[in-house]
Amino acid sequence: MINSTQVSYFTFSAYFDTGHLKYLYFIIVMCLYIFIVFANVLPVVAICMNRSLHEPMYIFLCSLFVNGLYGSTGLFPFLLVQILSDVHTIAASFCFLQIFCVYTYGSVEFLNLAVMSYDRYLAICCPLQYNTRMTGNRVAVLIAVTWSVVFIVNFCTLPLIVPLQLCGNIINKVYCDNHSIVKLACYDTTANNIYGLFVSAFSVFGPLILILYTYIKILLVCFSGSQQTRQKAVSTCTPHLASLLNFSFGACFEILQSRFNMNSVPNVLRIFLSLYFLTCPPLFNPVMYGLNLPKIRVICKNLISNICKVLAAT
Repeated sequence: MINSTQVSYFTFSAYFDTGHLKYLYFIIVMCLYIFIVFANVLPVVAICMNRSLHEPMYIFLCSLFVNGLYGSTGLFPFLLVQILSDVHTIAASFCFLQIFCVYTYGSVEFLNLAVMSYDRYLAICCPLQYNTRMTGNRVAVLIAVTWSVVFIVNFCTLPLIVPLQLCGNIINKVYCDNHSIVKLACYDTTANNIYGLFVSAFSVFGPLILILYTYIKILLVCFSGSQQTRQKAVSTCTPHLASLLNFSFGACFEILQSRFNMNSVPNVLRIFLSLYFLTCPPLFNPVMYGLNLPKIRVICKNLISNICKVLAAT
């Protein structure tokens, strides 16, 4: 039997030998990461530097973009090292740190989207009360609660997985996740499974219920409202729904892959889909909102233009 004090590292079995192509994969992943960082930093800077964007909707978007940066940074630097490495291992301490980053990213994403749906509900269904109900202080509290509660809830998973007695150290993925570690345990993991269900209910099902409730209310107002109300609802809710569906697809596949046997799925496709929820939302969200929100689009264009002028001058 191997216990947790003897397991100093984990080995990833999902990687396969790519020969000299690994340098091409490294360049592709590096370019993707650079683009994700640039695409998320740009609107964050635009929102922070322009007082005209200091509105609840844009502040929540800023939180969404920051979370995209946080989640992708928890994956891409590690992934780049693994692509170039011939031995795909990770120290146990860094594995647990990556688990914490990945799960907090996913939880914050769902809660942030739920808060944004509540904001859209107030703006469309209660427009006259919006400014009094969605004040600056309330926005700050909602964002602070979203991040702090998620970090506390997910931090509590570490005392459950770190002491586990493990009968192996092979993880059939390209990064660490909680369920892969739990499956290596030598004894009953009922406590881990129960707490995992609680975390899932808190970070996934709770926000989804709130999102469904708010959109049912929005739809009812749209059907009984004017053409102008319907147009406002469509223009403000379409990017949010697209972000929700995009992230939910990746998260659902990750949950299914962690808990069911997916050996029938080709390895390359399984790797791609396991990385989807950590890669596509941070890439998709700033592009989607940048294209659909004229204020952000114009200010980002001006920022890019100014950056290009500075670079040309030097």
